[in-house]
Amino acid sequence: MDKAGYRALRVWLALVVLTLVTYAAGRAGLGGRLVISGLLLSVLIKGQMIADVFMGLKGVRSPWRWMVTGWLLVVVTLIGVAFS
Repeated sequence: MDKAGYRALRVWLALVVLTLVTYAAGRAGLGGRLVISGLLLSVLIKGQMIADVFMGLKGVRSPWRWMVTGWLLVVVTLIGVAFS
C-alpha cells in the first residue's frame, strides 16, 4: 500500500472511532450542552476529514475548500441551535 493508501486507512479508522464514541454516548444516555458540543465538534472534524481526504479537497484552492467548510459549519450550527 502506498502513502496515500495508508493516509486514507488512518482517516477511515479515525472516522470509525469517532462514530463509535458518538454511538457509545447515545447508548449511555449522555446529554447536556457539553456532550452535545463535543459530539457536534466530532461531526465537524469527521466532515472535514471526509472533504479533505476522500473528496480530495486538501490540495485545492481556497474557495472550494472554504465553501465545504462553511457548509459544514452552517449545518453543525443549525443542529446545535435545534438541540439547545
